[in-house]
Amino acid sequence: MTTADPKGAREHARAQAGTRVAAMPTLPATAEDVPEGARVVWEETLASGGYSAKRLSRGTRLRLIDMDADGCVSMLAFNAEMPTERLNIADTLKVQWNAYIGEGKVLLSDLGRVMLSVITDTAGTHDAFCGASNQASNARKYGQGFNHSPYPNARDRFMLGVAKFGLSRKDVHPCLNWFKGVKVEEDGATTPQIGPFTAGRQVILRAEMDLIVVFANTPHVLDPRDGYHVTPVRVTAWKGEITPEDDVIRTSTPEALRAFLNTEDYYAR
Repeated sequence: MTTADPKGAREHARAQAGTRVAAMPTLPATAEDVPEGARVVWEETLASGGYSAKRLSRGTRLRLIDMDADGCVSMLAFNAEMPTERLNIADTLKVQWNAYIGEGKVLLSDLGRVMLSVITDTAGTHDAFCGASNQASNARKYGQGFNHSPYPNARDRFMLGVAKFGLSRKDVHPCLNWFKGVKVEEDGATTPQIGPFTAGRQVILRAEMDLIVVFANTPHVLDPRDGYHVTPVRVTAWKGEITPEDDVIRTSTPEALRAFLNTEDYYAR
């Protein structure tokens, strides 16, 4: 079979039907390890150096699983109908009087609204300080770092993801890193928490708004090891109910309640 002419190219392309690799979306989305009766809307494995982006509706549950104990998923989040509103890491930390993100915490937008709640966290090592790697940082460590090199960086991966929704370089904001942590010491020094960890650690988030989420699975910018170390992370999302008034995260603190009220006021239109 030759691809030198349109007919041969068509036959070659059609012969690939049914081919699957580990890191690709499952279409239609299916998963067996979700709540009974749940409607799965996203099932994908992010490869080492991979990225993805998806629009999710309010109430959706979003699960990340660190399959082989060395994933590092950087995340951006946008209001799907008004992407100028996006995740604000600084406000997320200072409004909750806490430097660390984990179960029971919320992720806030730059307009003071809850974008996501962390309803399950079995990892406990996440980073809201260091941001994403870039081409220059990867080039210093690995010799190169462009998107289509063997060592892609998180920021350029983000740019591919946001472009799918008409966004651009200026929209790539400070990110949150899941599964690799940074501890702030008494003297203010930052100590990376890189592992080794246990395979299968997971985070489950609840979308409190209609969102665009963008992921890049690349080594943490402070990873001290030689080599490009990052392993696949599984992403699954399923439809869920909107947060009720008596939810324990919603009512956990005055600050959380105010942020939820801001979100609910937005959707009261």
